[in-house]
Amino acid sequence: MKRILTFILTLTLALSFCVNSFAAATTATASETQTGTSEAQTDTSKTQAGTSEAQTDTSKVQAGTSEAQTDTSKVQAGASYGISNLSGAPDIVAESAVVMDANTGTILYGKEADTKRYPASITKVMTALLAVENCKMSDVITYSNAAVNGIEAGSSTAGINVGAKLTVEDSLYALMLVSANEAAAAIAEHISGSTTEFAKLMTKRAKELGCTNTHFANPHGLQDENHYTTAHDMALIAQAAYQNETFRIIIGTKMYTIPPTNKHAEETVLRNHHDMLCTYHNANRKYLYPYCVGGKTGYTATANSTLVTYAEKDGMTLICVVMNTQSPNQFIDTVNLFDYAFDNFQVLNVSENDTDYSAEATVDNGNLNNIAPFVELDKDAVIVLPKTAEFSDTSSSVEYNDSDPEIAGSITYTYAGRNVGKADIKTTGVVVEGYAFDNESTEEEEQEAVSTVQVKPIVVVLLIVAVILLGVLLFFLKRFYDNYYIIKHNRAVRRDRKDQKRRIRKKRRRRRRWR
Repeated sequence: MKRILTFILTLTLALSFCVNSFAAATTATASETQTGTSEAQTDTSKTQAGTSEAQTDTSKVQAGTSEAQTDTSKVQAGASYGISNLSGAPDIVAESAVVMDANTGTILYGKEADTKRYPASITKVMTALLAVENCKMSDVITYSNAAVNGIEAGSSTAGINVGAKLTVEDSLYALMLVSANEAAAAIAEHISGSTTEFAKLMTKRAKELGCTNTHFANPHGLQDENHYTTAHDMALIAQAAYQNETFRIIIGTKMYTIPPTNKHAEETVLRNHHDMLCTYHNANRKYLYPYCVGGKTGYTATANSTLVTYAEKDGMTLICVVMNTQSPNQFIDTVNLFDYAFDNFQVLNVSENDTDYSAEATVDNGNLNNIAPFVELDKDAVIVLPKTAEFSDTSSSVEYNDSDPEIAGSITYTYAGRNVGKADIKTTGVVVEGYAFDNESTEEEEQEAVSTVQVKPIVVVLLIVAVILLGVLLFFLKRFYDNYYIIKHNRAVRRDRKDQKRRIRKKRRRRRRWR
């Protein structure tokens, strides 16, 4: 019996070791699993912007008409395009509009979001993005004659003279606050040598950001039949730009002063033209929005009024794009859309709400070692949901990554069939320290305290099979142990019966003898 108990105890310890090994193997396998995400991306760098292949049928870009539908599914005017068909969505005037969460890229509202429109000066969001990505703010730009005098007469300028030397920073403030077209042209020449080559770079960058219906012909947005985008594409560009701190500072500035230049002896004061941010137009003070943190205005006679606006409230940052409307409807529509989104949607932290992928504070590896988790969810990751929904209403999928040692993978969350955010699975840097079973280990062995174990998927499968076999064995051993005393009792009963029979037979023989 003692031997049986010893054997069962040994098997139990072996099972515990296998379970812990399986947990470690699973973690290691997750870090080794190939992700197809990065490989699935199209090579946008191979797409040549500005070629005849990039041109669309410009007759389909009818700014200011309802006929400017693309081949994508039609979205009814005023209908919700986003993750929810909530009641109360505003009935806006603008022909196209999008509200996007800046952190997750979730579309909360859309109207003709994929219809091609002329963007006018909101084009300059892309120009500014390329400038902050490719230039130092201290770089000096010399304004050429083509940049200053090559723009449409009567269009927006900052009054910069030919030959003036301005920094990239000063030029960006002129570009974004007062929509200076000469600044757009000068920045384009500084980066690409000409506005034509810069337009190709703009189109290429747009494709990299996921824009599918965008083609740029110039850096400022002055009318060109081959210069178009969509509200959705423009929101993607605005989202990428907002991730840059320099861009955020510039668009949120209400007033900026350009110091005297080599061609201008006085300071140039710039006041932001976005009426939701500051009171540039005294008559439009009523459009000030307390949560507005910046944006860009646009207008041409063909494009009509366009507007990109950023707003922050309750931990949520929203991007609103409206296109093809008459002023001041661009401000009215944007305010109504922001109020709708802030009232009906919420931001939820993933690590605080996701119980399916959360890790314990430590991973128990038996008596040998207790270590912290190998991976953890990004503590800053969030998703956006309607206030009527809960985190448990979402679906999730995991993609693993082995190209970045700090990111093991990512979890994408969906609601109502649309992406609502994702969270990176970050490695914690935890390593497994070696355990010295030999007391006579050398100094070299002691110095090699950290080891890395690469576990293949086949090892995980074998461990699973081993655990199952051990479980079956333990089950039958337990059955045997439970029946052991019953078997022993039955044997004793049989022995007693035999002894009793022998005693009876002996008594009978004795009786016969006495007779």
